[in-house]
Amino acid sequence: MSKLRILYVSSEINPFLQTSEVAEFVRKLPQYMQEKGMEIRILVPRFGIINERKNRLHEVVRLSGINIAVGDEEKPLTIKVASIPNAKLQVYFIDNEDYFHRKSVFYDKENKFYEDNDERAIFFCKGVIETVRKLGWAPDIVHCNDWITSFIPLYLKTTYKNDPLFKNTKTVFTIYNNSFNYKFKGDLLSKVKMMDIEDNMLGNLKSADYEGFIKMAIEFSDAVIVAGENKKLEGLFKKIKEKKVETIGKDDNYTESFYNLYNELAG
Repeated sequence: MSKLRILYVSSEINPFLQTSEVAEFVRKLPQYMQEKGMEIRILVPRFGIINERKNRLHEVVRLSGINIAVGDEEKPLTIKVASIPNAKLQVYFIDNEDYFHRKSVFYDKENKFYEDNDERAIFFCKGVIETVRKLGWAPDIVHCNDWITSFIPLYLKTTYKNDPLFKNTKTVFTIYNNSFNYKFKGDLLSKVKMMDIEDNMLGNLKSADYEGFIKMAIEFSDAVIVAGENKKLEGLFKKIKEKKVETIGKDDNYTESFYNLYNELAG
């Protein structure tokens, strides 16, 4: 069996940030796969509450300096890196002053959902793909975790489908109990659009809410996993035809389940 290359993209990872179950899940899984002989890369947002000095983040100048388009604007991308203590794993951080230097994650001090979280997600997803391109590293599997990664499966199946790095890439999307009750204002669809994306491909996003993000990711992913029980989304899955949506529990064997899934997808 050849050595698989797996890219993990996530909203957070221990020990740098933990606000939900995602952080621990994405901490354990890459280490397990690396110990199984797979080649790993991990990318997360550099949210402002991550302490750079304490966690020894430093900028990767050769990867920084790209401008990422979000709607009519272009924002500079900065890439930082740090190592996970006691593990031979590096984490790359997607950073931008406008989007990620706040001292909170998705909600402000008054617990209001940031109105530009859609733009932050778009910037993050595009930034991840462009960073991997700069690395010149072709992943067999891109495992997207949480709603902020929702646009990566779309972009890989459209704009980047003919890119030699991604032509054989399969995507896995894992859904967590991290929903939000907010409807984005403005023209979300035009912000998301890139080359080779037709309007009819964005139908699921018209609701401009959490469900729209999740449906978009499900539509374009090769495999969809629900981490544990998620009753709120059960109705949503029933609406989606011909799509593999599986539940992988948080028992001790979930790492092995993903190992088998990756190998099955990479085929």
